[in-house]
Order: sequence, then structure tokens, then C-alpha cells
Amino acid sequence: MPSNPLIVQIESVSKFYGSFQALRNISLSVRAGEKVVICGPSGSGKSTLIRCVNRLERHETGRITVDGVEINDEARSLAKIRSEVGMVFQSFNLFPHLSVLDNLTLGPMRVRKLSRAEAEQTAMHYLERVRIPEQAKKYPGQLSGGQQQRVAIARSLCMKPKLMLFDEPTSALDPEMINEVLDVMEKLAQDGMTMLVVTHEMGFAKRVADTMVFMDKGEMVETAPPATFFSSPRTERCQLFLKQILTH
Repeated sequence: MPSNPLIVQIESVSKFYGSFQALRNISLSVRAGEKVVICGPSGSGKSTLIRCVNRLERHETGRITVDGVEINDEARSLAKIRSEVGMVFQSFNLFPHLSVLDNLTLGPMRVRKLSRAEAEQTAMHYLERVRIPEQAKKYPGQLSGGQQQRVAIARSLCMKPKLMLFDEPTSALDPEMINEVLDVMEKLAQDGMTMLVVTHEMGFAKRVADTMVFMDKGEMVETAPPATFFSSPRTERCQLFLKQILTH
């Protein structure tokens, strides 16, 4: 993987909300095919960081480059980034008035300029991949939370992204629905998707991550491969966090 091209380059990025500093001088590189899992206590800046990667949040200082394109306020830069980066949120963000199939075809038809037939073929392919093709004609409100999140993943995949961002994708789900979403994400990882994942699901992280990142108070405190990260965390802050979350 060290020889794979860089997909994300975050250099000395800081982010403020008024006088509150949400991110402090963050630097992180993600290569093609790499799975990076970001963890840490609530309010540590995890979600803010990945939201900066597709410009849902604006960073004040530093530089973020995605697939060779620097993120700034230029419309062309934003359109390029948003077409290459898929994002899955805590809440599913599906259009409730559209069927599952229409939720999936909207982006490819508008942004990728696919015909309806091509977009529907792509949509059905990815619904098969997340194992719910039979739900295509239903509306989001007729599905369980786990099914809706799988639809949200399929919707992102329909845009053929080079990078997938996941912002605590299982945190709004009932316990019995969590595994069905993690299974889909795990398969995606096995298939070589580049992934940046914010999650508290440490079992998933151990199985999937190439790199673990621990954040606290807006800082990137520790970065390590999973084997090292879980067996011998260097900092006291990380040791305490893992002790709390692994015995929870």
C-alpha cells in the first residue's frame, strides 16, 4: 500500500467555530485502497475532520487535497470533489418522498449524466451488493433503520466514488441492525474501497482498518496499525479511551 497513490492529503488543518478550536493542526494521508478508522471521545473533532474532506465544513488553515484536487471555495473544485467522494451519515438522509430506486438514480442521472436505464441498472447492481434488491420499489419510511443505511451506502456507491467517508454510520441504529450495516462495510473494504470511517465499533476496526487514528480535543493524538494500537497504545489518553470502550 505505501506504493499506492495518495487519495487524501490533509496538511496542518485547523478549524474554528468562533473562538472554539475544533481541529488543531491535523495532518493525515490516505492512500488508494487504505482503510483508516478514526476514533475518540465525543467532541474530539472526528466528524468535523471528515466533513472537511468533502467541504461540508470549511477549514480555516492548512490544506486538503483529494485525488490531486485542492479543496477550496471554487465551484468546479467542489463539484469534482463531491462527485468522487461518497458520504454516509449517522442519519440516512434519504429523500422520503422518493422510492429507494429513485433515491439511487437521482445523482448518477444529474451529475454523471446517465440515462434512466443505465442509472437503474447501476442502482440494482448496488442494491444487490448491499443485499436488499427486493426493496427497490419501497419508500424509505417502509424500511428498517439498517435497511435505510444500506440504501444510503448503495446510493453513494452508485456515483462510483474513489473514496467513501462514513460518519458514525451505525450510531443511530438499534443493536440488532448494526451488524447488517457493518457486514456491508466490511465487504466493501475487502473489495478494495478507500475508506475513512469514524466509528466506535472497535471489533469492526480490528478486522478492517489498515490505520487507526485516535483524536481528542481536536488533536490527532495517536496513529498506528490496529495490532499496535490495540495492544500497546502509547498515550495515557488513548489507553483510557480504549479501556472504557472495550469494557463497555
